[in-house]
Amino acid sequence: MAVISSTNVYNYLLSVYGSSTSGRYDSHKKSELKDVYNRMVRANKESPLYKIDFTPHTTEFAIDLKESARKMSNVVASLGGSGTGIESVFHKRSAASSDENAVSVEYVGKDDKEDEDESEEDPGFTIDVKALAKPQVNRGHALYAEGHSFESGTYSFDLDTNSGSYEFQFNVNEDDTDKSVQCKLMRLINTSNVGLRADVTEQDGLSTLCVTSKQTGLAENEPYLFNISSGTSWNELNLLGIGEITSPAENSTFILNGKEHHSLSNSFTINHEFELTLKDTTGENGPAKIGFKANTDAIADSVAELMTSYNGFVAVGKKYSENDGNRSLLNEVTAIGRQLSGELQSVGLTSDEEGILHLDREVLADAVTGESSEEAFHNLNIFKDALYNEARKTSANPMHYVNKVTVAYKNPGRTFAAPYASSAYSGMLVDRFL
Repeated sequence: MAVISSTNVYNYLLSVYGSSTSGRYDSHKKSELKDVYNRMVRANKESPLYKIDFTPHTTEFAIDLKESARKMSNVVASLGGSGTGIESVFHKRSAASSDENAVSVEYVGKDDKEDEDESEEDPGFTIDVKALAKPQVNRGHALYAEGHSFESGTYSFDLDTNSGSYEFQFNVNEDDTDKSVQCKLMRLINTSNVGLRADVTEQDGLSTLCVTSKQTGLAENEPYLFNISSGTSWNELNLLGIGEITSPAENSTFILNGKEHHSLSNSFTINHEFELTLKDTTGENGPAKIGFKANTDAIADSVAELMTSYNGFVAVGKKYSENDGNRSLLNEVTAIGRQLSGELQSVGLTSDEEGILHLDREVLADAVTGESSEEAFHNLNIFKDALYNEARKTSANPMHYVNKVTVAYKNPGRTFAAPYASSAYSGMLVDRFL
């Protein structure tokens, strides 16, 4: 197997997918993880031996494919998983916000409220966001990026947080520039898992180290979320300037049904039913109204999510085919749309010349509420199950879709797993320094 530097892999993963948040469907049971492993080994056994040239395009493709498969699996799981009809969305409550740019909402309560009158009016409430919760920021001094302000030696500083105290040590070499020292501290903080995030920015030849808390808000009697100090390396810490709070943490402020409230975070739950995420102040738009979506809107949103995950797969296949000339993934995914074109058109899903699907919500609403609603849901379920199977297949063996040279075919009657090839089947790569 060819090896590459892990730096480019991690940089691409963090830059493209690093801001993605984990959802409820990213946690798995032991049996589910065992099933994933068994599918990887099964694919490994049945595949011939081959060589792969791990170019940057191949690396990005493996990551894109794994992430697309994960998103698609999560969408199917949110609709009840494989084998569960998408019509089950009709029996689920789905929350909606009148101002998604300011407040997003997800219904996390129970769906089976048999004791409630179905004709009961939507309880709903309003929320007026006045201020968002903010993290603490310690922005350091701007130093000449190519300067040499630090003498060689070993230095340390203390970090105090609400959960504990830590000591950080770092070395400065003779050839280290101010920016390289700042980058050393950035990596040290980011890999320490102490609830902080560090960044180094450069502008006009000046570089600045900025330390930000992942937590937001301040509880009563808390003077800070973190404090950086040093006795033995006070001069170096003072030169960096990260010991001073430039922007203190703040709580969010919002008016819920006319009454003012505060929260340490921008995400919280109301009455154990509505999970709210504050994104921006409501401002001149006035309070956002939170309530339940109509059933047809919930179905349309679910179908739109399926469509988006499908289009994401098409985009990944198209990107790789243009870069490396391998159309196997693109042909396989678009074949789903072509084979189900009649079924999809009947529920408002049409394909363009590039194989991208588009949704007509009015046609979908008429299909799922009309006389042929049973057939409409049947067609949607066929599409959902096809996407689920595609996600399982590609996530177990992403290397099936890359350019490679076959070395030998295995004995069809006596196949065996190659123990060191599992990383390739999971979309992982080997660092040449290991």
